[in-house]
Amino acid sequence: MKERQDYESLQNPDLVLVAFDLETTGLSPQLDKIVEIGAVKFVDGREVAKFGVLVYPEMSMPPGAAAVNGITDAMLEGKPTIREVLPEFLSFIQGSVLIAHNATFDLGFVRSSMGRLGLGQLSNDFVDTRVMAQKAFPGRPNYKLQSLAQDLGVKALDAHRAQDDARVCLELFLACLKQLNPGGQTSFF
Repeated sequence: MKERQDYESLQNPDLVLVAFDLETTGLSPQLDKIVEIGAVKFVDGREVAKFGVLVYPEMSMPPGAAAVNGITDAMLEGKPTIREVLPEFLSFIQGSVLIAHNATFDLGFVRSSMGRLGLGQLSNDFVDTRVMAQKAFPGRPNYKLQSLAQDLGVKALDAHRAQDDARVCLELFLACLKQLNPGGQTSFF
């Protein structure tokens, strides 16, 4: 697993890319749990599949986390656990390059959950759109996903929910790619 910063190589039309986002009960991959996974798979700049699921964390949803993502205990009741969901997600992302905003956060939760469940190591390469945006759009006051989206005209339909944040991340990735390679040939645009 390595961070990809050779952005031109990501324009290969045969490459499978998956933009994803997680919602969690808190900030610590060791103590907190995943409550939602959202992902968009695309090839040659076109969406080919989506993955979205709420996950029962086997604990109460902390009020602070619920205030950010709007996910409540009632929404999570009866949903599958990470033990049921994570193998499906790992199958969905198999062989792809992952794209996430502030990737170390989301990847930390995936890796921690894999470790707890004895599911081995994550081997996917990844792109962090926060790092990519810092190169594409230097000197901004912040690089939060929603701020970048607003400034680039990407409409967030359901901010801080995993499926929509994954879509916004995908659109940010494409905007950064275009900015970093303005005259280049790419089938994405």
